Amino acid sequence: MTGANGLIVGVDVGGTFTDLFVLDEARGNVRIVKVPSTRGEEARGFMTGLAHAAGAQEAAQDLAGVVTIVHGTTVATNALLERKLPRTGLITTEGFGDVLEMRRRDRPRTWGLRGEFVPLVPRDLRLEVAERTLADGTVHTPVDLAQVERQTRRLLSLGCEAICVFFINGHANQANERAAAELIRRLWPNAHVSVATEVLCEIREFERCSTTAINASLQPVIGDYLGRLDEGLREQRFTGELLIVQSSGGVMSSATAAQLPVRTALSGPAAGVIACAAIAQASGFPNVITGDMGGTSFDVSLIANGVASIAEQSSIDFGLVIRSPMIQIETIGAGGGSIASVDASGMLQVGPASAGSNPGPACYGKGNPFPTVTDANLLLGRIDPARPIGGGLLGSLNRDLALQAIRLHVADPLGIEALEAAEAILTVANARMAGAIRLVSIEQGHDPRLFAYMPFGGGGALHVCAMQREVGVVHAIIPRYPGVTSALGCVMADMRHDAVLTLNRGVEQVDYAALTASIETFARACQDRLDSANVAFSEIREHVWLDMLYAGQTHTLRVEVSPAAPDARSVKAQFEAAYRAAYGRLLEGIPVRVMNLRYARIGVRPKFDLRILAPHADTSAQGLHAAEPQSLGVQRVYHARRWWDARRYDRLALAVGAVIEGPAICEQSDTTVWIEPGFSARVDGLGNLIVSAISV
Repeated sequence: MTGANGLIVGVDVGGTFTDLFVLDEARGNVRIVKVPSTRGEEARGFMTGLAHAAGAQEAAQDLAGVVTIVHGTTVATNALLERKLPRTGLITTEGFGDVLEMRRRDRPRTWGLRGEFVPLVPRDLRLEVAERTLADGTVHTPVDLAQVERQTRRLLSLGCEAICVFFINGHANQANERAAAELIRRLWPNAHVSVATEVLCEIREFERCSTTAINASLQPVIGDYLGRLDEGLREQRFTGELLIVQSSGGVMSSATAAQLPVRTALSGPAAGVIACAAIAQASGFPNVITGDMGGTSFDVSLIANGVASIAEQSSIDFGLVIRSPMIQIETIGAGGGSIASVDASGMLQVGPASAGSNPGPACYGKGNPFPTVTDANLLLGRIDPARPIGGGLLGSLNRDLALQAIRLHVADPLGIEALEAAEAILTVANARMAGAIRLVSIEQGHDPRLFAYMPFGGGGALHVCAMQREVGVVHAIIPRYPGVTSALGCVMADMRHDAVLTLNRGVEQVDYAALTASIETFARACQDRLDSANVAFSEIREHVWLDMLYAGQTHTLRVEVSPAAPDARSVKAQFEAAYRAAYGRLLEGIPVRVMNLRYARIGVRPKFDLRILAPHADTSAQGLHAAEPQSLGVQRVYHARRWWDARRYDRLALAVGAVIEGPAICEQSDTTVWIEPGFSARVDGLGNLIVSAISV
């Protein structure tokens, strides 16, 4: 493993906590660290967590013993969602200044009559210049560089910190964009210049413009954040490598992240999916659906045959379209801080509004009067107020405040008791989460009964049995450290770089010699990026895909081909096999087109043995042997309209092979597990809890 003589630290900065997973392979141990996040000053929380992580070394506050830090960040996501972005300008082709605002003429609510979209770059900062490249790559009008200079100086005078350069049909011929970019970079006072063909050299103008504008807007944000991190790390004598998790699940150097921050948009959630895939595969479950329940959202992804689903395009919010490889994640507002309310029609709603980490749920006592999912779990006895998630970092929870909020805002408006109202809140939240699971499974042609379910995040394990009941999943896997799964995924992620090139040719008209040359060019460029990170790899893998379709279609099918000299006959045969598998039949007599070439080069980082996560061998010597796990006492839990005596356990002290039956609560610093009556849980060889319904 890289860094066998030092620590490897995965860091995931969330809305409530900054989580760290610390691997010391030389000593054969791991540990987890949770510190409160410092919203708006995420670098400070990051450095505080690292100080705790290094505290087990000889000198606290000294990071000389840390060899690699891998960081999953939500800084880009939060900046986009909250629109806390610097002033950004756009220079584009004359007559095309509104591409970014026109989008695909979609609406926030498909069947709604109202809705608005505010583009990241306002109209007065979208300036046009004379130039034109035709769809076939012919330069009809060379770019007017004198006009480019005037418009650049105008954007600077208007206070822009970043600039986006986007010319129509630039993917077909980059000459005009390159000439303009060369001039702009001489005039611009910083490195925050994003050029569309450098960010995304692919057909479809809105997607290319949107992705580049988002990249430009994020460059100052991520650049400043990484700069503060770098300064803090140097002060603490860190001389190793800082790597950043991409939305695709791979990692990249911090220098690449500063240049292409758009690739970090779903960084944190992607790291969690990578960890889940590895844990599930090692546990004998290659097919798994993941559910990350944090303070604000519930993120769902599907892993088939050990491989996470990759989407070529996603939206962070309405209209903020990013076309870049991303792990396919569906997100809904159903986290622990999601607010419950009764609408004007008398219907109970949960989310998408959230109390977040500040002020947080009503039970935090920080001034939020509205009930949340966490308040409902607390009132029903599933969370011990004296032992909240985070090991007391947030202090104890106030059950009376939770009761007051639920009674005032849900129970009284519905004319029911507070306990019934709390159960109703969880029923609605569970139904919404189950709907998200069906979205990534049933609606994609997968039977969820053939998948295991893996909840993680601080709140996921509280709802594990409910998800099994709602969706019909037979087994659930609760990882050893659910609350820091994304930080664990940072340590496990491989380094990856992607490239894309538009072809837009009939399958027989493609120049396959030129295609092979493009693959070789991508291979060299991506390898250079891998080498620049100064990280050791156990092996290098490469993948080549072609986006293909029948003439007249809009949506493409991604077909993997061999990197070695593909030809028309084999490519068409592979497309037809993939199309038949996806849709059941071919469209005879219709020409096949190749739209894009996609390339990925992966530097596989050495993996550690997941058995290091398992309970220590001396656990049984403490009296917690598998046959009779020792209970810490009984906790009263309200479930299915009655009270139950649930046994409490220290989850991390349970030995391999231990079996517990519901109702039961398993506590640990990063989560609480609620096992309903009629379910049981078994500790497997990796320390996971395997939850199943009890056969009758």
